Amino acid sequence: MIVLHRLGHDAEPFHLNPDMILTVEATPDTVVTLASGSKIVVLEAPDRVVDEIRHWRADILSDALSSSRRSAMRAIEGSPPPADHPG
Repeated sequence: MIVLHRLGHDAEPFHLNPDMILTVEATPDTVVTLASGSKIVVLEAPDRVVDEIRHWRADILSDALSSSRRSAMRAIEGSPPPADHPG
């Protein structure tokens, strides 16, 4: 989830699942359109919203790759040597 701030009197923060975002546009305020059709006006500039989404996706991919590598290493360390291995 990414943290954005609703444009308003006290710029209320909220968490948003980036997978729900269809578009981010400046009109001149930043309007985030969701897959449900809802629109949210936020304090952040469109480029900032895009940067937050990229960072979130990079973290997801990094975590997945790290987990995959750890699983592979456990499998390698826990498996017996190949039959043709002289040891």
